[in-house]
Amino acid sequence: MSDDEYILAGLLIVLVVLAGRTLAGRLRVPDAVVLVALGFAVSFLPGMREIHVSPHVVLLVFLPPLIYNAAFFSSPRDMRAEARPIIALAVGMTLVSAFAIAAVTYVILPDTAWPAAIALGAAVAPTDAVAASAVLKRVGAPRRVLTVLEGESLINDGVALTLFSLAVTAMVTPLTPAAGALELVKVVAGGIAYGAVVALAITWSRRRLRDGNTQLVVSLVTPFVAYIPAEMLGFSGVLAAVVAGFYLGTRGEGILPPRVRVTGRTVWQGLVMLLESVLFVLLGLQLHEVFEGVAGVPTGHLVFGAVAVIATAVLVRLVWQIWVTPVMRYLPGRLGMDPGSVRDRVIIGWSGMRGAISLAIALSLPLSIGEEEFTDRSVLLFLAAAVVLATLVGQGTTLPLVLRRLGVPKEEGHRAEVASAEVAMGRSALTRIDELLSDGLVDEQTAETYRQMHKLRVRQSRALLESEPEQRPAARRRVRGAAFLRHEISRAQREALNRMYRNGDIGHEVFQALQRELDVREPHRPQP
Repeated sequence: MSDDEYILAGLLIVLVVLAGRTLAGRLRVPDAVVLVALGFAVSFLPGMREIHVSPHVVLLVFLPPLIYNAAFFSSPRDMRAEARPIIALAVGMTLVSAFAIAAVTYVILPDTAWPAAIALGAAVAPTDAVAASAVLKRVGAPRRVLTVLEGESLINDGVALTLFSLAVTAMVTPLTPAAGALELVKVVAGGIAYGAVVALAITWSRRRLRDGNTQLVVSLVTPFVAYIPAEMLGFSGVLAAVVAGFYLGTRGEGILPPRVRVTGRTVWQGLVMLLESVLFVLLGLQLHEVFEGVAGVPTGHLVFGAVAVIATAVLVRLVWQIWVTPVMRYLPGRLGMDPGSVRDRVIIGWSGMRGAISLAIALSLPLSIGEEEFTDRSVLLFLAAAVVLATLVGQGTTLPLVLRRLGVPKEEGHRAEVASAEVAMGRSALTRIDELLSDGLVDEQTAETYRQMHKLRVRQSRALLESEPEQRPAARRRVRGAAFLRHEISRAQREALNRMYRNGDIGHEVFQALQRELDVREPHRPQP
């Protein structure tokens, strides 16, 4: 394909992403299913079958920002409180799942070598908490469940990628247990150390940058600076990106101006959405090649293998959560942990959907081993795709039903915390207004205007906190009414601003500056 054809193909993929996400929202099915189907349909267009994505491109372009973003926006305090169950899942369960899937793959595909089977197990072992978290947050599931799932999803990627890297190395160069252990120590320790160095260097440099656009560019290149050199040095790029993202995420308040944080969050949300979606479209585009690669395998054997691997991936997690986790309370010393209620364990067990990370790992399986073609790649990629799609569709669509059957109560703690924080911030603002007025730094009229505004917000938040449980719906309606008023005021301001710009009363620079201010202050749109 020529350069122009590659550009057109890239544009078509982006259009497929936009169409797929729109269609998935209307059909109320997981985005991944629609994107894979559309990618497969587009592969019938002339020239699209010629698109081949190098495994190295998948690892170097897609993985670093996805992993860094998850680490950056994690909650260190919540993860520290649930460290033991998170580590038990992210390390223990991920390794058990990987080797169980590898064993099943080795049995159903006896011609597949152990390193290749372990590589498949490592690819589909880590879970992706994005889909599960979206459902759980919508129904108000217990916060502990969300914390464990999101913390597990952050760490298990590093565990799986490290195991995958060792398995791919073993495909070419057989490793003894001692050599494997030494390589593991080097990969893990080196990745963590290099990630820490990158984090400190980025923190030092960003504190000295004043331009918001430069700050944003630095944030976009940071995951690649952490990941790619670490891989070149033989360390774990995943762990380096996780460490850098985790550290910088906890230091963002001090090194980034508010406007840069607002812009950066928006840019990163769009980037992550695009990368995850493109991965599923690329899988659809490669299905022809996968089907051609498994054409010589009997259909019944493929279906049986897919069902066996899917069942292993799902059942190992459920068994671990329901029966293995309670035993861990009897471990000695600080290793013992609270397994949580049976209901929470079932929710966590059924929230083991595989997502974009598993897909990226599977797509990065090598095309050849030494001088020979890796003939099992198509079969392994087929099995990996089956696990990703089956868990996203099967578990993703049935998770709300599972929550209803378990009778999960809606947690109201988040709303109360928001109200408490708004009361504290409002009182602090009122105190500061009085201090500035007494020092003569502001005039009485300006101080009174802002005083009334903050008093109103404090009264609204206190009404929600102090109302009796049966009165809280009415209090929430009052708060929503105030939010609706703020939204309507903002809309009226936008109309006036647009009208002045159209009439030529203000210039483009002033229009954009005031528009950005309105964007920053824009409240979430409530229902009247």
